[in-house]
Amino acid sequence: MTIIESTDLVGTWQEWHAERENVLRAPHGWLSLTGLHWLDAAPAAYPELPGTWRATGDGGVEITAAASCGLEIDGAVVDGTVRIEPVDGLPGVLVTVGARRIEVIRRTDSYALRVRDPQALTLTAFDSIPTYPVEPRWVLIGRFEPYDELRPITVDAVVEGLNHYFTAVGEVHLEIDGQPQRLVALPGKDGGLSLHFRDATSGHGTYGGGRILATGDPAEDGTVIVDLNRTVNLPCAFTEFATCPLPPAGNTVTVPVEAGERSPARPDLA
Repeated sequence: MTIIESTDLVGTWQEWHAERENVLRAPHGWLSLTGLHWLDAAPAAYPELPGTWRATGDGGVEITAAASCGLEIDGAVVDGTVRIEPVDGLPGVLVTVGARRIEVIRRTDSYALRVRDPQALTLTAFDSIPTYPVEPRWVLIGRFEPYDELRPITVDAVVEGLNHYFTAVGEVHLEIDGQPQRLVALPGKDGGLSLHFRDATSGHGTYGGGRILATGDPAEDGTVIVDLNRTVNLPCAFTEFATCPLPPAGNTVTVPVEAGERSPARPDLA
């Protein structure tokens, strides 16, 4: 596979990387997580949260709180018992209390509260994401081979016993350091493809649960630019309170991909 040359590879990467870090600095982004609480049928209270919370067993979550607790959903104060219905795999329903946001999520048939606080240590102490040097040799041309039909796939999560469900659209074939590789491709969030993989650096300089790369749309002949310099960590590399998927079965690159983001510093573990 041919390596792509760029007249300003480092400059364009620096702009992209700066925006990537700005997104992580958002007051209620992934770095703001301070808790993950799994719900069951019995109402439960949590020291850092007002009210009680429970999973109803029929697709919903019930929140019970007095108006004085300050919980709000879409600007409406919770006063008594309120039912919400988060959807599996989608962003959760947001409940606010002061500057914090409580994201009520559904993962398969399990429900949880994910607490986001702008004063989280992982956010206030964040400086930058360590990366490998940007090099032209990591910008490759791959070949996308779409499946005849979309393929539902199930992958494990970093949380034991939890599954994620996706639709695979095809496979990307490429060579890295002369070694052929095949990666199952998922649809990208904003078009293009999403490649979630492990490699020989996983757990040895990069996050052990794998990293992810977004590509642009493949050309009509199936060629697709794979810029491994833009390989990024999933949220679980930064916080223990995310529920990230693991890579699809077989998505293991057989050589070290010493490109893109490395394992970040974790001030909450220091």
